[in-house]
Amino acid sequence: MSSISTAARTGFARGGYEFRQTLTTPADLWQYIFPTVALFVTVFFMRGATVPGTDISLGARTLPSAFGMGIAFTGLMTVAIMLVTDREDGTLLRAKATPNGMSGYLVGKIVLVGGMTAISFLLQLVPGLFFVDGLHVDAVGWFTLLWLVPLGFIATMPIGAVLGSLLDGPRNMGLMMLPLIGLIAISGIFYPIMALPGWVQGVAQVFPIYWLGLGMRSVFLPDALTAAELGHSWRHLETVGMLGLWAVAGLVVAPMILRRMARRESGSAVAARREKAMQRIS
Repeated sequence: MSSISTAARTGFARGGYEFRQTLTTPADLWQYIFPTVALFVTVFFMRGATVPGTDISLGARTLPSAFGMGIAFTGLMTVAIMLVTDREDGTLLRAKATPNGMSGYLVGKIVLVGGMTAISFLLQLVPGLFFVDGLHVDAVGWFTLLWLVPLGFIATMPIGAVLGSLLDGPRNMGLMMLPLIGLIAISGIFYPIMALPGWVQGVAQVFPIYWLGLGMRSVFLPDALTAAELGHSWRHLETVGMLGLWAVAGLVVAPMILRRMARRESGSAVAARREKAMQRIS
């Protein structure tokens, strides 16, 4: 059996086991449920407002946007947090010391985060289709979902891996959160991006969050709502292009940075981080 197939088999087994654990651990289940509840509470309080120039509920517009935001957030933050945590507790060092361990580790994380993304999306999608007026999905919409979700996942997960590799420890996660919250605020997730200044619109269109939100809106909302979008179009070709660029760049850069980070891992480095953590607690 080749090293590649061994790493893939080990990684799938590890990722599947860790994913099943998230479905039976109360703390992990709360991470699935709380964002869904918070999202629908937000949509509920938006029910009386409409998108300017239309009779579409602002809540109905926000929900698909939040689907895209959730995929981006999972790919970025969850991967970064896992990587930082595994480096802190020595999991990454143990993977490095095992034959094909790093490859298996990465495959496992892809399986784990992919499963978490799918469950989180379904928890929001199913009740949204039944309880939020104004959402609909036709055959073209389902086809769009088939390429949008995996492409969005591939575009964001490598970014999360790069950011997780660059952070010193869990205490620095705030360095990621603040810019991410800022990007969400300007990416047209909770209010049409047309209402923002032109330069802000340009910044938002550089990053995947805007394109994932736009793609999800194209799936669930009527074409009449393109009046509130840039170019008055769902811009599918641009969405594929921008997400594809991020995916290619991430898949090229992330492995190099991860290999460099793994080379720096050692028993003394893990021990030093644990000592610093104990000093902060005491």
